Amino acid sequence: MSIDDELQATITRIVHAGRGILAADESLPTIAKRFAAVGVESTAENRRAYRSMLFTAPGTEAFISGVILFEETLAQRAADGRPLPDVLQHAGIVPGIKVDQGKIPLPGAPGDEVTQGLDGLGARLRTYRGLGARFAKWREVYTIGARNPTPLGITANAEVLARYAATCLAEGLVPIVEPEVLIDGDHSMERCEEVTLEVLHAVYDALHRHRVRLEHTLLKPSMVLPGKAHSSKAAPEAVAAATLRVLKRAVPAAVPGVNFLSGGQGPEEATANLNALNVAWPHAPWALSFSYGRALQEPVLKAWAGKPENVADAQRAFHRRARLNGLARQGAYQARMEREP
Repeated sequence: MSIDDELQATITRIVHAGRGILAADESLPTIAKRFAAVGVESTAENRRAYRSMLFTAPGTEAFISGVILFEETLAQRAADGRPLPDVLQHAGIVPGIKVDQGKIPLPGAPGDEVTQGLDGLGARLRTYRGLGARFAKWREVYTIGARNPTPLGITANAEVLARYAATCLAEGLVPIVEPEVLIDGDHSMERCEEVTLEVLHAVYDALHRHRVRLEHTLLKPSMVLPGKAHSSKAAPEAVAAATLRVLKRAVPAAVPGVNFLSGGQGPEEATANLNALNVAWPHAPWALSFSYGRALQEPVLKAWAGKPENVADAQRAFHRRARLNGLARQGAYQARMEREP
């Protein structure tokens, strides 16, 4: 099988109807905060046990098509000794890997940041592929403020995303391109729409210049939302309308899938907004799905609390959240389902 055939096979598996991606790629500081909230120490063994519990939850393969792993997890094993990527593959779930290495201030653009990790990326991707990864993810972030993001910040981040994506394709991994417009701040929904449109235009311009084959990529964007400190929240229908306006204007139809990040939304909010997107445009040129982290895991962490006797309850909580988002992926979710067992 050629590299192009392998890339297409990975894409086909990930964009499967009714399924989405679990983002389980939290960095060590991030997962430490989430564990601390439920009274669990962030040790390598606790992280292994937690993620193994997620990956072995019965029935979730019906709703989860891919999992983004943290580098540590890629080399860890389940209780039965199998490598965790093999556990996922056996369930029909595609293993992926987060490959960026954190953000730093962008010189010349006060208030903007840029992500590190391009040096040596090709060699790292070859290692990850040998361990079972078949797709990768790279995140750039954009803060909305009075002067941000700057034109330099938008351009520089787009260039990094394009270089990353081109390197992934050269090494036989599907790149997920993640330009996250942060929800932090008191900006309006209209301001978020304006920034998101500028960001995506720049990203796809850069991808074109770097000759990235869009058919073998996925987009992981933010939804268009008001800042979390804004005076009012937006209804799902308004979120869908604004988000779809941006996608129509900026994202080529050649892109097979748009897997939204939850970006600070609560579990129910993220599901309702995804559902509204699919209701508003059920035959969009891209599969409109999810790549959620906290919005899938928050109920799971609360149910688990680090106790082995809670594993079954935690897995049921994960299955439930995955199922509801799988329904939202098809525009078949209803708010009343949150009250059902």
